[in-house]
Amino acid sequence: MPVYASKTGKRYPLGAVADSNGVNFCIFSRNAEAVELLLYEKAESPTAFQIVCLDPQANRSFFFWHVYVEKLPPGIHYTWRVNGLYEPRAGHRYDSSKELLDPWARAVTDCLWKREEHTECFESYPGMRAIVLPPDTYDWEGDEPLKSPHEDSIIYELHVGGFTRHKSSKVKYPGTFSGIIEKIPYLKSLGITHVELLPIMAFDEQDVPPGAARLGLHNYWGYSTHSFFSPHPTYCKHPKKGKHQQEFRDMVKALHQAGIGVILDVVFNHTAEGGNGGPTINFKGLDNAIFYHLDALDQSIYRDYTGCGNTINCNHPLVTQFIIDSLKYWVQEMHVDGFRFDLASVLVRDENGEPMHNAPATWAIEFSRELAGTYLIAEAWDAAGLYQVGAFPGYRWMEWNGLYRDVLRRFLRGERGLIGELAMRLTGSNDLYQVDGRLPVNSINFITCHDGFTLHDLVSYEYKNNEGNGENNNDGCNHNLSWNCGIEGKTSDQNILTLRNRQIRNAFTLLLLSHGVPMLLAGDEVQRTQKGNNNAYCQDNELSWFDWHQTKKHPGLLHFVQEMTAFRKRHKNLMRRHYLTGQPCPGSGRLDVRWHGYQLNQPLWDDPDAQLLVYTLAAPDEDEEDLHIMINMSDRPIRLSLPRIKNQRWHRAIDTSMESPQDIISKSEQHTWPGLHYQVSAHSIVVMESRV
Repeated sequence: MPVYASKTGKRYPLGAVADSNGVNFCIFSRNAEAVELLLYEKAESPTAFQIVCLDPQANRSFFFWHVYVEKLPPGIHYTWRVNGLYEPRAGHRYDSSKELLDPWARAVTDCLWKREEHTECFESYPGMRAIVLPPDTYDWEGDEPLKSPHEDSIIYELHVGGFTRHKSSKVKYPGTFSGIIEKIPYLKSLGITHVELLPIMAFDEQDVPPGAARLGLHNYWGYSTHSFFSPHPTYCKHPKKGKHQQEFRDMVKALHQAGIGVILDVVFNHTAEGGNGGPTINFKGLDNAIFYHLDALDQSIYRDYTGCGNTINCNHPLVTQFIIDSLKYWVQEMHVDGFRFDLASVLVRDENGEPMHNAPATWAIEFSRELAGTYLIAEAWDAAGLYQVGAFPGYRWMEWNGLYRDVLRRFLRGERGLIGELAMRLTGSNDLYQVDGRLPVNSINFITCHDGFTLHDLVSYEYKNNEGNGENNNDGCNHNLSWNCGIEGKTSDQNILTLRNRQIRNAFTLLLLSHGVPMLLAGDEVQRTQKGNNNAYCQDNELSWFDWHQTKKHPGLLHFVQEMTAFRKRHKNLMRRHYLTGQPCPGSGRLDVRWHGYQLNQPLWDDPDAQLLVYTLAAPDEDEEDLHIMINMSDRPIRLSLPRIKNQRWHRAIDTSMESPQDIISKSEQHTWPGLHYQVSAHSIVVMESRV
């Protein structure tokens, strides 16, 4: 390789930015004393072909180190070496033996990475490398983020790798962004409006506890980010070629063309570097004392509010700007439609670890002009006990509604006396959000997600089975609020299977009838099972992957979910932007909601044994039907009266006790119900529509 000339360069933008004459490199390091740029021909090259030493007088502006390498071609790989004080108790871990990955890199490779070689030792090992990309000429063909009304959304949480990695997917490049493109027809058939992708920012697949590592397992979910601007290399067809941006953009553009938005699950609460003894990848070697929460007395100790060894110091000005820059990049240059923030309560902790209502990080995100219109979804808690569901600071922020999940699970498994709280959860959780002016769309409603039982397992297991994770079944939640319907795990008992199938339909029905934004877990619509494992973070195998044979094995349930999403979209009353008031609707003059029990207009709010909720939603518009919803989670059938509506008759749309396709009937195939009574079977839900 030739030796390339260099000159001063400039401090903006950060990262490596190519133009027609060369490449500008820039990183941030406040307390570094010496900085070197190492250039490699390829991802697997054993040694650097050139080392560029930066002059502190010429190549440093304030805390930024920069250099311009003339005529350097795209495709070159690079790392940094930073020297300075190594004094962990004072927070400094500068180590010139470590090669550092550029935190602002747009594409990275990890083919030489071995995590165990990069812990606290003073030896040099090959590691992750960033790639110099050519000037950006991507043709978006007029694509823009969708910016659709939040209340119209139906979110589908999926794992990019696991969705197509199973051999039954029959895609050309399994487990990649390209594989998702091939499955867009399936996603459209579900009726979902957005995919929420588990972490796709580059992460350390080797970051697992020792027990999992001994079993040859690795980090599957991806909650171990190290590069917040680069798509994960494993999800690319040819990661060594540096096509990360193009392949991700191709997926986003194809999804947008299908009318499907893209929400990223992002991890700004911790990084892959772990705590004391964890590897040095980038932040530790650049500015450990700035990027992480450290103990005030002994800064070799990392404060851990995440359960992952370290916590990002989100409200330091530099770190806040880093987070904002990353989010803006994914919106402006990668066209994503929003973000779900993992353990988002970390974002509100000050530099001493105390929670703030006016946290600069969260409010800067909320007020950012570039992020206006995007989805901002908070997992409103962290691993150190800070729980903010209903109280996450900000007005735009939507929340994973953990209270919704828990109440729905408890009610579905047959707990009594929950009718009042169930009614609030189904109608937008006004007790959580209305008091400070927020709306039903602030509530992300879900019953299952990647973390915990799948929906099949929720109705099949009462105890977790995580032995395969290598931690003696000590990992994962013990508080599952599940019900096995009478037998633990797999069974051939047809009565149990019938009840489980009904319970799954009940869950989908309640979720898609609820005000707020519903989120479905990928595979629940075809009874994907993890065999009772409720913490499959390290199971990159058939236990976690989407088995496409299931779409043929469970066509009835798949049809039910498809029809249920269509039913929701047909009723604006279920996608309300504002709360029910109990007042007349302008269009019909009927009360927007009427609550019932065993008798009409006699709700069971104060009945400690109640397992029945019945209510009528009046149509807000003349061209929409009223809905009468009867929910019976008791173990006996109940005969209920139907309310009279002037000049209209009831038509059965949904009865979860019936077999497919009678469990949900499209509007064109419904028949007038003969009478004003309906017997609702045990553990079932019935929905009637009114029309002339």
